[in-house]
Amino acid sequence: MIRAAWWNPLIGPGKPFDTERYFIICSNVLGSCYGSSGPASLDPATGQAYGLTFPLVTIRDMVNAQRKLIEHLGVRELAMVAGGSIGGQQALEWAVTYPEITHKVVVVAASAALTAQAVAFNEVGRQAIMADPRWHKGDYQPGQGPDTGLAIARMLAMITYQSEEGMEERFARRPAQRPESAPSGYTVFGGSFDVESYLYHQGKALVRRFDANSYLYLSRAMDLYDVSVGYASLEAALRRIQSQALFIGIRSDFLFPAARVRQLADHVRQIGAHATYLELDSPDGHDAFLKEWEQMTTAFYSILA
Repeated sequence: MIRAAWWNPLIGPGKPFDTERYFIICSNVLGSCYGSSGPASLDPATGQAYGLTFPLVTIRDMVNAQRKLIEHLGVRELAMVAGGSIGGQQALEWAVTYPEITHKVVVVAASAALTAQAVAFNEVGRQAIMADPRWHKGDYQPGQGPDTGLAIARMLAMITYQSEEGMEERFARRPAQRPESAPSGYTVFGGSFDVESYLYHQGKALVRRFDANSYLYLSRAMDLYDVSVGYASLEAALRRIQSQALFIGIRSDFLFPAARVRQLADHVRQIGAHATYLELDSPDGHDAFLKEWEQMTTAFYSILA
């Protein structure tokens, strides 16, 4: 059964991830709160959640854990590894760390390392969580965490996932159609714009389904990722790639600018690897890889041909 998931329009019979041809593997990453070990997991030594005693997690850690998973499943080769954003970082890491078993790789809206601006936005979000008095330095009980801080962090992140063009098209300066309460609980401050209510809603939605400490760990893993770490240079790391590689940028992406993704593809191609760059023409910013299904389908078929 295929459950509701981000890329369901790309998965299934007759789709790029054709379940009649391929075995599809999608695991929760280390540090998450959806099954794989993370700060919300119980420490067997104490019976309590690990909290900040859980070690920092890197993108390479996530990929190494995934390698152990496929070994456990008896999988010897991967026809393709694909992902967007933090998933794109993992796809790139697969191509570099395990080139001998990764046949094709698709890196969507991700680059070799985050920009300083993206790191800065992530840190503001983390500080919103840590400044919430209910955070307690990561030591909080389930359901009693820093909901206000997490909601504000999500609000900020949602802005980085979009673009000015897209937000003007969707919201402009329209008054709120369905007013939502703000994380602070105070919303009567000269009325409310539609875009504000949208952000309030997104903040509350994440609080209902995610753990604040996991948010800290996963956002930091994105910050710390640099594909060249452990190698003599970026060129040395990329030279390991043996996969046929497709890099997909997004014209309006604010978080992983298209120019950075294109630059990475050019770099891989210049050192002799088989790399292609495609760009989604969308006003939807970073989120376009979760919306532009026709363009995404065409892009994936280009590497599957």
